[in-house]
Amino acid sequence: MKPVASSSTFSVLGADVAIKGNVEASADLHVDGTVEGDIACTSLVQGESSRVEGTINADAARLSGTIKGTINVRELVILKSARIDGDVHYETLTIEQGATVNGRFAPDAAKGAKPANAAPTAAAAPKLQAPPVLDLNKGDEERVLAS
Repeated sequence: MKPVASSSTFSVLGADVAIKGNVEASADLHVDGTVEGDIACTSLVQGESSRVEGTINADAARLSGTIKGTINVRELVILKSARIDGDVHYETLTIEQGATVNGRFAPDAAKGAKPANAAPTAAAAPKLQAPPVLDLNKGDEERVLAS
């Protein structure tokens, strides 16, 4: 879905909306429904009953629903009701106690994320390096392994 020019700076996908395909918004987006595809926007607010299966690219996001996919957000807030299955790339991060994340956290990796209004190209996809992994299962000492 391509962004549509309008005077509104906030778009809402209600709880009764299910989208199969990518969603691009040139402004803020509030998702209460289901999206099976990638989301690119300036700012994303995800409702508790919402489900997203795909990559999220945004400058800011406040997540409280279910996400299955990679998250590339500069300023990220993960609320306690959030259930995330995928890697999280961010510059600033806030996580409420009770949130569930099954994936890797990569600080500062969102700097290379594609802005919401950029034309999608294969070359525009950020090439992110995996962060070092802390292995706590090797005896009594902690070792940082290069990925």
